Amino acid sequence: MPRGIRAKKEKSRRAGRTGFRRAILLAGIFAAGLVLPAASLADIYKFVDKDGVIHFSNVPSTSGKWVLVIKEQRVQFNLGQNFAKYEPEIWKASQRYSVDYHLVRAVIKAESNFNPKAVSKAGARGLMQLMPQTASILQVNDSFHPEENIDGGVRYLRYLLNLYNDNLQLALAAYNAGEKAVFKYRGIPPYQETQTYVQRVLGYYQKYSREPNPPIEPSHIQN
Repeated sequence: MPRGIRAKKEKSRRAGRTGFRRAILLAGIFAAGLVLPAASLADIYKFVDKDGVIHFSNVPSTSGKWVLVIKEQRVQFNLGQNFAKYEPEIWKASQRYSVDYHLVRAVIKAESNFNPKAVSKAGARGLMQLMPQTASILQVNDSFHPEENIDGGVRYLRYLLNLYNDNLQLALAAYNAGEKAVFKYRGIPPYQETQTYVQRVLGYYQKYSREPNPPIEPSHIQN
């Protein structure tokens, strides 16, 4: 058999095996019941290229015949148990750093939906989504530990409020996009994500502010 044909067939077989492994891997992930954060949910499409390699994407390109294989399911979140679990730590940090209790709730809701294990695409971690560098500066040793994360996040929020003379919108914009971006644009940066984030937090804040402060009992939350 000519060397060129033999090489082409071998390449095709390797591509087929790679595509098969990818398909098995994805199937295994969903069969295991892996639960993804709501922000990362999306419709999943499949495409088999000319070499037999199976590709998966939530953003299919215009080239190729992409087939919808998994339909996103909207998840309705219930703050009940999770929120109640972190109330004492939120209250303690809000009192310690003089930040409105309901504002802290609103930020956590927007950042992680009260998921202490949340990790963003950029690498932000925990309830208040601290970036590793920020966590280090705040001396937060474990961003996935609820009490440490809340304390560090509220302390950082207090710093931003002081920095912007209690201008809440600028403080929230800096919490999301960074101080440099706010300084560069002399206000809320023209980033859709940041502008949406600020409005989302303000909406939650307004909603939570209509609720009374709950009676808080001391607690020690384990990660």
